[in-house]
Amino acid sequence: MGLLDRFRRGSRPRMRRPAKDAARTGSTTVRASNRADEQYLHGFVEERRGVEGFVEPRTAVSDVTLLLVAHDGEWTRRRVPSVEWAHKFCNSHQVPSYDAAVVGIPQRMRDYIRRQKQRGI
Repeated sequence: MGLLDRFRRGSRPRMRRPAKDAARTGSTTVRASNRADEQYLHGFVEERRGVEGFVEPRTAVSDVTLLLVAHDGEWTRRRVPSVEWAHKFCNSHQVPSYDAAVVGIPQRMRDYIRRQKQRGI
């Protein structure tokens, strides 16, 4: 390779694509969802009333997550296998589900977090 060849190809070095099986983001590996996550979501839905589901898309930091928010703002977030799985989970438990990227996070969740911080929890 000649000295000028480096400049002809552009200023950015070429990056290899990650392996298909690797779930890597930056320098960290993202943990995939597992059976324990699913069981926790089942328990949250069954033990609380007025639960709604907010499906959060995959980001550079985390995989697809399902945010469940109860009537009082109590919430939990867990990784799920896919967006489709999250919506099916909510439908099977008669929980309304929304795309969090479209509708955002409910105010009652923010209020719950603020109340917990004020209590020092």
